[in-house]
Amino acid sequence: MRPTPRSLWANLAKGPRRVWRRFRGSILLRVVATTTVLGLGALLLIGYVISTQIRDGLVETRVDRILSESARDAAGAQENVDASTAESPGDLQQLVNDLVDGLGTVGGSSRGIVLLRDPSNSSGVLLTTPVTDPELVSIITPEMRAAVEGGAAQSWQYVAMPDTGDPGVVVGVPVTVRGAGDYELYFVYSLADEQATLELIQRVLAVGAVALMALLGLLTFQVTRQTVRPVRQAARVASRLAEGILSERMTVRGQDEMATLARTFNEMAESLQRQITRMEELSRLQRRFVSDVSHELRTPLTTIRMAADVLHDARDGFPPEVARTAELLDTQIDRFETLLADLLEISRIDAGAAQLEFEDMSLADVVRDQVEAMVPAARGQGVELRLWIAKGDHLASIDRPRVGRIVRNLLSNAIEHAQGGPVDVVVASTKRAVAVVVRDYGIGLTPQQAQRVFDRFWRADAARARTMGGTGLGLSIAREDAQLHGGKLEAWGLPGKGASFRLQLPRTSRGLGQHPPLPLVIPEPDYATRAERVPLDSDRREVAP
Repeated sequence: MRPTPRSLWANLAKGPRRVWRRFRGSILLRVVATTTVLGLGALLLIGYVISTQIRDGLVETRVDRILSESARDAAGAQENVDASTAESPGDLQQLVNDLVDGLGTVGGSSRGIVLLRDPSNSSGVLLTTPVTDPELVSIITPEMRAAVEGGAAQSWQYVAMPDTGDPGVVVGVPVTVRGAGDYELYFVYSLADEQATLELIQRVLAVGAVALMALLGLLTFQVTRQTVRPVRQAARVASRLAEGILSERMTVRGQDEMATLARTFNEMAESLQRQITRMEELSRLQRRFVSDVSHELRTPLTTIRMAADVLHDARDGFPPEVARTAELLDTQIDRFETLLADLLEISRIDAGAAQLEFEDMSLADVVRDQVEAMVPAARGQGVELRLWIAKGDHLASIDRPRVGRIVRNLLSNAIEHAQGGPVDVVVASTKRAVAVVVRDYGIGLTPQQAQRVFDRFWRADAARARTMGGTGLGLSIAREDAQLHGGKLEAWGLPGKGASFRLQLPRTSRGLGQHPPLPLVIPEPDYATRAERVPLDSDRREVAP
């Protein structure tokens, strides 16, 4: 199958992104690259300045010599012409020919001579203007001729040589030939030697710059690597420490600053190891104490329960105040038993002894059973439970008692804080996850309270009495149960707007994925668009004849 343009472009784009990630993740690469770029910029600037200075020096020196030489030769040529006795056109023609040949011979191969008739010359004698090279006539510009015709003692201009394109200089002076009128004498000098010298210097500078850049990059790499190596080692050791390998240490070499860093790091690691070991021991003792106390309290609690049951069953024969005491005793013993059960569960989770028995079932069935069981308690608080289930099977491999306990804790918490308003329960799923959202519209939570709502024994308002006998451990245990399933339990709330809790559980071993089946906060009108409301059996019994 041929790749599409989009896939081909995506493959081509992976290379630069991979290089960029490697660049951002390596101090060594960034330092070497930054030093190389800055060094290259500095060398280019220095090379440009040096090359410009050398070029200007060579050209200025050469031009000064050219002007001096051309002024001398032009003066000598004018003297020879003035001293000549030639009068006939033939003699005058021979005079200018000899003049041009003589000037060309004196200057050598690097100088050309051009003699042109002045456009303002009205003399009747018309001479053929000789040149040492006919191609040189084309580089005499009108501006140059106008300057010479204007009577300037000496005019000059940079030009490009016609045959090679090398830089050159044209110097023009006026010459008067007695009997033939005014003429223009031009000296054409090539700067090829200076150009060759400048190119040689630039090549030497370029080779030196390349060698210097290579040396600079190598030195920067070596120095940076010596600095980065201990940092990388520290990062590697820190990562091992974070994984729980507390015996990992850095290697100490020498007495320099890096050796001091390594020794200080090792001392810190040893201190952390001692503190972590001590805290683990204290935590183990604490878990054992809670477990032992919980177990030890079960025996006297059983006896108290038996006695309380006897008193509760016989309360009708007691005076009213004694009967009320018997009822309170029964209620508080129930709460005490729940607290002991939660403490034992917490101790098992902390000890890593919690065991799950997975089975494939529908989360919607588990949620529906828990909602049905909580309907009487909700009605006692004046709260309406509304169940919404999206289309689908909502199957997942779960431990039913633990998931049921999570949903039960969320429902009891919502009923507790709904303040007589409704509680919506929504179930939905995707290919990778199932989710249930429990939403109330009561007291609500602040963002700070939503972050602490799963802390053990934490209450948003410690002064407010509980109406359903909670222990303060329900939501904490619910989050632990969700994490044991590889899932996630999240909370949201706003004061006066209610609270929302979302439980997500994975359907496969690939995890939850990036797209939850339900948002954490669902506006009330959107429930009907996301799921279908399911009537409860208790509602049917209410309307049955």
